[in-house]
Amino acid sequence: MAVKTDTEVIIGGRVLTLSGYESEEYLQKVASYINNKLAEYNRVESFRRQPADIQNILVELNIADDYFKAKKQIEELEEEAASKEKELYDLKHELIASQIKLDNTEKEPADAAAGSAGKFQTDRAPGNRDPRNEG
Repeated sequence: MAVKTDTEVIIGGRVLTLSGYESEEYLQKVASYINNKLAEYNRVESFRRQPADIQNILVELNIADDYFKAKKQIEELEEEAASKEKELYDLKHELIASQIKLDNTEKEPADAAAGSAGKFQTDRAPGNRDPRNEG
């Protein structure tokens, strides 16, 4: 089992202790993301005029929005990857089928030449005439 990490972070100017099974760097990255969101919205006049509880709700809504958009993007990328994988699979099979067809086409003239050489062979010894051609 992973080791639990306790780390102090600053979020919104307040020192908080975060605990989790992620690394300290990850927990700091999460805190940094929250701080960047707070800074982004604090630059907006209408946001700053809202009471603190409304500000918190707005930030939470925007973080949830980011989450769902990222999740949707992942789903779309996974679908695209699956589609590309299927396309690659189909192309590989098409290539194999074409290669087999080419190999068979290349063998046919050799087989035909070998077969036609056998059609013109006779059991006669060299120099013997075919009595059918005398006449």
